[in-house]
Amino acid sequence: MAGRTDMNSESGMDRSSSFPGGNKRLSGLSTQDLHARLIAGLDLSKIGSMTDEEIRSEIRQTAGELAGQSSSLLTTGDRERLVNEVMDEAFGLGPLESLLRDPTISDILVNGPETVYVERRGRLELTDVRFADEPHLLQIIQRIVGRVGRRIDETSPIADARLVDGSRVNAIIPPLALDGSLLCIRRFSARPLKAEDLIEKQSIAPEMIEFLAGCVEARRNVLISGGTGSGKTTFLNLMSGYIPHDERIATIEDAAELRLQQRHVVRMETRPANVEGQGAITMRDLVRNAMRMRPDRVIIGESRGPEALDMLQAMNTGHDGSMTTLHANDTRDALSRMEMMVGMAGFDMPIWVIRKQISSAVHIVVQSARLSGGVRKITKISEVTGMEGDVISMQDIFVFKQTGLDADRVAQGHFLSTGIRPKCFEHLATMGVNLNPEMFEGRTLSF
Repeated sequence: MAGRTDMNSESGMDRSSSFPGGNKRLSGLSTQDLHARLIAGLDLSKIGSMTDEEIRSEIRQTAGELAGQSSSLLTTGDRERLVNEVMDEAFGLGPLESLLRDPTISDILVNGPETVYVERRGRLELTDVRFADEPHLLQIIQRIVGRVGRRIDETSPIADARLVDGSRVNAIIPPLALDGSLLCIRRFSARPLKAEDLIEKQSIAPEMIEFLAGCVEARRNVLISGGTGSGKTTFLNLMSGYIPHDERIATIEDAAELRLQQRHVVRMETRPANVEGQGAITMRDLVRNAMRMRPDRVIIGESRGPEALDMLQAMNTGHDGSMTTLHANDTRDALSRMEMMVGMAGFDMPIWVIRKQISSAVHIVVQSARLSGGVRKITKISEVTGMEGDVISMQDIFVFKQTGLDADRVAQGHFLSTGIRPKCFEHLATMGVNLNPEMFEGRTLSF
């Protein structure tokens, strides 16, 4: 709390225009005036022994009294708004709090202190939210990354972090950001999405969910690929729900955002280097360490580099049923990208050896896509069937065929089963997963 008095210095007292709806002073009292008086009036020695709820109650009572003393012209609504803004600034993320409370917002994109966009239902909208100036925005960014033990400054101007609810945060500040600090918050729903939710949104067909659930239960290794914002992590969270509760799962992420529902989960997160450039813990370090922790399955939030080799080795050495995501535009492109990432590990291996490792480790590849109009769909489910010469062979089991756009330019189409029965059908049966073979007959899938 004591460190927050910096924001009330005289150089920052003109920030009344930085809050939603706070572009004017009410009866001569700005949010920052109220904030300064509030901090001065609090007994900071007691804050450490109070719970969050007690602190908020004290803030609300004290701020309400100060607002009431300032002028009789303040309406009840104005007073409540000022109190909320002070609480957001003191304990939350300032101007962003009103956006974070809006359940319809899926992404918050800050392009400098004067420009804040949000994504609602797949479409970007410019908001009237503003920060007072660049130092104010930088202060909020530092508050976010500091809460998860990370740092951002001129020597380390890029940071990945997370919010309390698991939402992913990426920030980049000057001098790399030329027009002011950039902040991107990829929000997670307060309630994890379930299969019924995706079926209701027509993001996936029921038969596709049934097949993938069976693959997870039968310990098939699954790779989820897709572009940025296509819903890969959300779908990985959903698929992990089909893992039996009596298995030990190790998760490894750059910024922890997976929210698995099982009881026995060990979570690990990478660590960047310190100011001296020492102490970094990479994904490869954590994957190798996870092998010593007796996991039944290993889940990597996203494979981006040489850790792909360690992930393949885990999949090939008794950790069946492992899962990861990566960026790719198609299921076949996903395997090519994995080849490239394995090559980044620095080992001089022939390409056929790498492909052999991939073909034996990866069983199912799921493609997630964000289509026109912002709709997200599982556009393809493919099975890796082995090697033909030096080439990895695959077959598509389910696909989404886009037929056009509607009047609002939202993608339209339908899901199809290709008519190919997966090679793993018998394996699933031996693992107690009995699927109706009719779901693989070539036809349009209905909801």
